[in-house]
Amino acid sequence: MNEQNSQTSDFLSTGVPGLDDVLAGGLTRDRLYLVEGEPGTGKTTLALQFLNEGVRQGEPVLYITLAETQAELSGVAQSHGWSLDGIHVEEIIPDENALAPEQQYTLFHPSEIELGNVTQRIVAAVDRYQPRRAVLDSLSELQLLAENPLRYRRQVLALKQYLSSRHCTTIFLDDRTALSTDLQVRSVAHAVLKLELSDQAYGIERRRLRVVKYRGIAYRGGGHDYKILRGGLQIYPRLVAADSREAKPHQQLSSGMPTLDALIGGGLDVGMSTLISGPSGTGKSSLAAQFVHAATQRGERCAMFLFEEARTNMLQRAANLGMDLSDALERGLLTVQQIDPAELAPGEFARAVTQAVEQDVRVVVIDSLNGYLNAVPDERFLILYLHELLTYLGQRGVVSILVGVQQGMLGGAMHTNIDASYLADNVIMLRYFEAEGEVRQAISVFKKRGSAHERTIRRFQIGSAGLTVGPVLKDFHGVLTGVPTFHGGAHADAPAE
Repeated sequence: MNEQNSQTSDFLSTGVPGLDDVLAGGLTRDRLYLVEGEPGTGKTTLALQFLNEGVRQGEPVLYITLAETQAELSGVAQSHGWSLDGIHVEEIIPDENALAPEQQYTLFHPSEIELGNVTQRIVAAVDRYQPRRAVLDSLSELQLLAENPLRYRRQVLALKQYLSSRHCTTIFLDDRTALSTDLQVRSVAHAVLKLELSDQAYGIERRRLRVVKYRGIAYRGGGHDYKILRGGLQIYPRLVAADSREAKPHQQLSSGMPTLDALIGGGLDVGMSTLISGPSGTGKSSLAAQFVHAATQRGERCAMFLFEEARTNMLQRAANLGMDLSDALERGLLTVQQIDPAELAPGEFARAVTQAVEQDVRVVVIDSLNGYLNAVPDERFLILYLHELLTYLGQRGVVSILVGVQQGMLGGAMHTNIDASYLADNVIMLRYFEAEGEVRQAISVFKKRGSAHERTIRRFQIGSAGLTVGPVLKDFHGVLTGVPTFHGGAHADAPAE
């Protein structure tokens, strides 16, 4: 445990999956916490998860609401499959009589009377239920009643001291709708959690959690994606590759094709990443499936993440090439997840990959980088996401295979939206070329760290017999341009070796 965190050994679980990990253990007992965010970010849901966890632990819990009614809270709970059983709800909400003319104050401002009444009712509820966990929803009501920053700060400080003296761990919710947006409570709270919501041009909105401060705790900083699902908030902690360093012995994984292994220098090294790049239709996904098929035949676990091709189509195409992956699926050696980029948060995908690795997966395929690009809300940070993910996989001894689709079909001007070639340890290039009135395919290894490899360009074929790595195209010049010239010698259509 971090030396800073070792000062606090007594944590409360938040009850929110992934949040305890972000907070390096949970919430320090008997402290005041602030959860802030605009309406719709999930503050109430998080608060109910926190209280439900207390109910599971046998603790008395209290929800003090200054805005929502108990019926509304019950509706939120029911939408997640919960009930409010065990949660004491204290409504401190003006009733309909407040609309009567005789209830309107004339000599005194509402804040002078109502703030005192609200405070008394909060204290009375705490004395009555003696909670170990409490939620106050929301601070905007207190801030409006207090009117000025000095009174507001003093009120919050008084509540903080009172609740702490009662050994109560409290969360204050702030929807940031009050007229003033000062940071009074941030300085008072032991920790501040900020929930953010941003709209996207297409697809679902992005939600992100940030820990603004947490006194005495070395929490996991940065933004953490989260979703509001049935059952509550699910936090996807930001992937930090440095947390997962492991020493792995050097080993190579065979493709199951001797000619392909010879081309890439004996196989793919454990803990290294391989980019298979080329235009659409050259066989990149089939080549990735070949490595997966060979690994599962050896009894090694694999995981494939498909961003574009349907799961059934991939399995059928592989079977047509002699790579039947259905048995590996049935035996639990292979998992194939079809990903919808428009519905995916980057942190959610990283969590899916780490969960696969925790199941002792040896090979991970991401097909393709173009789909992964669409899953990242800001293209500028894709390289950082990818770097952390590949570093994590490498440190866990996983062979990672990335499929990159190049734009264009023939010629040297083909490009891609992202250049991941410098991040990948190995780069396998597939290209089309024209020869004797036929469009053919070529394969070559442009880069391989850790061991030697062939520098040749070989014929690559996809047929009913599967994948074939054929002879060196030594009688051609300019294969990579797509329109090579033939210099004689062996016939251009010589059978594959």
